[in-house]
Amino acid sequence: MQENLGSKRIVSIDIFRALVMFLMIFVNDFWTLSAVPEWLQHKDAFEDGIGFSDVIFPAFLFIVGLSIPFAIKSRRDKLQSNTTILKHVLKRAFALIIMGLFMVNFENINSEGMIINKDLWEIIMVFAIFLVWLNYKPFKVLEKNSIVLFQSTGVVLFIFLALLYQGGLATNVEWMKVHWWGILGLIGWAYLFNVIIYVYLGGKFFVLVIAFIVFQLLNVQEFFSATQTPFKLIVSASMHASVCAGMIIGRMLLNYQKINKTHLFITGSIIFAAVITVYGFALRPYWGGFSKIRATPSWISVCIGISALSFLIVYIIVDKFNFRIWAKPIKIAGINTLTCYVMPYLVYPIMIMTGTLYLPEGITNGNIGLLKSLLFSFAIIGIVWILNKLKIKLKI
Repeated sequence: MQENLGSKRIVSIDIFRALVMFLMIFVNDFWTLSAVPEWLQHKDAFEDGIGFSDVIFPAFLFIVGLSIPFAIKSRRDKLQSNTTILKHVLKRAFALIIMGLFMVNFENINSEGMIINKDLWEIIMVFAIFLVWLNYKPFKVLEKNSIVLFQSTGVVLFIFLALLYQGGLATNVEWMKVHWWGILGLIGWAYLFNVIIYVYLGGKFFVLVIAFIVFQLLNVQEFFSATQTPFKLIVSASMHASVCAGMIIGRMLLNYQKINKTHLFITGSIIFAAVITVYGFALRPYWGGFSKIRATPSWISVCIGISALSFLIVYIIVDKFNFRIWAKPIKIAGINTLTCYVMPYLVYPIMIMTGTLYLPEGITNGNIGLLKSLLFSFAIIGIVWILNKLKIKLKI
């Protein structure tokens, strides 16, 4: 999505999304490396700390929320009803949840008893995703019946993969199940909850703040007592809080840029980032401190503060000072974000099957290894750039 406000395009939103996507691909490649510096890695579940990798996913959720006010405004400018908007949102959320479900089950696959190996299973999964959710509009030569045939083929492939699937241990084979919802699934659920709040409660600023506080309190109650069963909103309310925080910042930007008072947006963002960060550190002595794995309130609060401040810096550089050339190499990742996220699921199994994944230790170790992962991230974005030139991209 490209954010516009009248004639003023908010370029920083696309660039911030691209930057977060680039870093996500980068940190997700660490599994191919050895001797990665500790400060870059995810912290263990019961380790009190925040690694660089622990900040990336909350930033992605934040950018999802940041885009919502602009997306809803665009649809309302087209006179779309709340029902029409909700149908679109349900369709997008369902797509993300299905993709996330298959990706998570791939992580738990046991291919010993299957008629195909797990790498081929993964490749077919990506082809199914493209067949179902490819943006077919640029292909004018395709008739509607042809598009339906392609999409139906994708659905059949998903069913085929589900029927073949075996997970768990050889002595205890399991079928596909919700181990967790995966990155895309969590985004789908948090996106759905928050858009419903925004659309049906009017998107008013004070309503968003109240919703954010409620999500924070729900996150806190998840840790009150180990002897009680807490109420959870799809894994953790922390995910919804991240998206809601993005909506708050997005709504502020929408309001203040419209009346040409962006200095108030900058001030408001700094205050918001400072308050939520202080709140996060204040909660650190409780429930194990900072922990991404357990989604503690202190972790998500500090990450929200980092996300808000990071976006503000990008906004000032890109939209206030008009300095954008630095982001050109990764710009496509802010427009074709879903394609960028899915692409490694195709590239990795191809590299494994062709014997090109496991490189000499000197290339995958320490700082040289980090350079390799950076180049891998650029390579994925380059592939997506080429596909975009060929008008091949995912759209939900």
